[in-house]
Amino acid sequence: MAQDTSKFSLTTWLIVIIASIGFLFDTYELLMTPLTAPPAIAELLDLPLNHPSVALWFGRLLWIAALCGGVFGLIGGAMTDRLGRKFVMAAAIFVYSLSPFFAAYSTSLEMFIFFRSTTFIGVCVEFVAAITWLAEVFEDKKQRERWLGITQAFASLGGVLVTLVSVYVLANSKNFYHLGLPLPPNGTDPSAWRYLLMTGFFPAIPIALLLPFVPESRIWKEKKAAGTLKRPKISALFAPEFRRTTIVTALLSACAYGIAFGALQLTPKSIAPGLPELSAQAKELAPLRREAAALNKELDLTAPGSPERKEVRGKLIANKKLQDPLTKQVAEVGDTVQLFQEMGGLVGRILLAVFIIFGLSRVLTLKLFQVPALVIIPLTYFVLFKSGGSNFMWFYGVCGLLTVAQFSYFGEYLPKVFPMHLRGTGGSFATNVGGRMIGTSMAVVTTNFVAPWLAGGTDKVSPIFIAQAAGYVATSLAVLALVIGMFLPEPKTLVED
Repeated sequence: MAQDTSKFSLTTWLIVIIASIGFLFDTYELLMTPLTAPPAIAELLDLPLNHPSVALWFGRLLWIAALCGGVFGLIGGAMTDRLGRKFVMAAAIFVYSLSPFFAAYSTSLEMFIFFRSTTFIGVCVEFVAAITWLAEVFEDKKQRERWLGITQAFASLGGVLVTLVSVYVLANSKNFYHLGLPLPPNGTDPSAWRYLLMTGFFPAIPIALLLPFVPESRIWKEKKAAGTLKRPKISALFAPEFRRTTIVTALLSACAYGIAFGALQLTPKSIAPGLPELSAQAKELAPLRREAAALNKELDLTAPGSPERKEVRGKLIANKKLQDPLTKQVAEVGDTVQLFQEMGGLVGRILLAVFIIFGLSRVLTLKLFQVPALVIIPLTYFVLFKSGGSNFMWFYGVCGLLTVAQFSYFGEYLPKVFPMHLRGTGGSFATNVGGRMIGTSMAVVTTNFVAPWLAGGTDKVSPIFIAQAAGYVATSLAVLALVIGMFLPEPKTLVED
């Protein structure tokens, strides 16, 4: 018997809860990377945290994970169309829940990178499977549009939650049971990053308990049982009737992710340290960082375990102790900046849900976020960054609002423009290939190409040049998105086979 989702039943509540948990932990799992990867890489390579190799491998990790997520996410989209929405969504949640748990037991950098990559793969697959499932399991049009928008808003809470959990773990990890976790060199307790990774297992528990009580997509299940479900093919996305939609949505997704990773995600750690209110700390840190850089070069010339290496490490530890009070002040400002972006993103997702509930045209809705970005982004990075203070914080929050809302927009839009047998495949191509593979690479463009070009060399890059580079990259993408958006077709309803 088909589940009646036009009434708000217990089953409907369970569907909403599962989707909300999935979207929340999508963000939670991904944002553990900047919190855990640098200390993990430093420990696994037995290097100081400020050694250049740590930053180098962190960049490589992000690139490897994004590449894996895009490729396997696309495969996962096709699996969603072949094996079922609920099944693939559940499998992906378990993948991204178990992967960080296993990563906590890493004894080598290769093992850590592998399980962070499988985490990214799980998130990429889960997002597309979940929005496809929601789009079909809510057969009532108004409920479908309402809950696609509302449940995706929980993704913004993932960043807030992982930050709070990180603070708690850092403060209390010395009191936790060791649980067989590897110890750092010369350490007596497992590092805090290992415990934080273990919290990634949490979503698996409620999902395992609730999934048996929610239905698979009825229309997918019926077509599968009747043998009338067409076989999904990636090449079919470029058939004449779908080519325009496939290319436009992939490019728009790339632009949205590009703005996020090429500007917004760089701001708390790489740009905020250059704010005017931190000029005194920057002045004091400059000679200490030059000294640390020289000591790291000295360290690389020593043999592992040698007295000379031990002596240099001692000097690096002393240097770090002098930097710590200053870097803590810089980090606190960065955390505040991050909070403004997270709150802006949450408001953006909620605002999108409101627009959808009130029945605004989908193309018009997208422009309501794209057009203001043409003014807000350059104003934030070219003008307000130089003066700092609350004006910069608030406008940066609005940048988050305008950008993050577009992630939810495509989550609501994509299931409507592809037929059932291509719904997961098409959504995955736009989100994972366009967004997560191409879009996320804009972080490298900003930091490795544009900023050094503006500064006149890699060694001359400072936060002001990264801010300018972020402004150029994000503004260019905002202009490109507005132009490409003119070719976006207006969806009518779910497209059937």
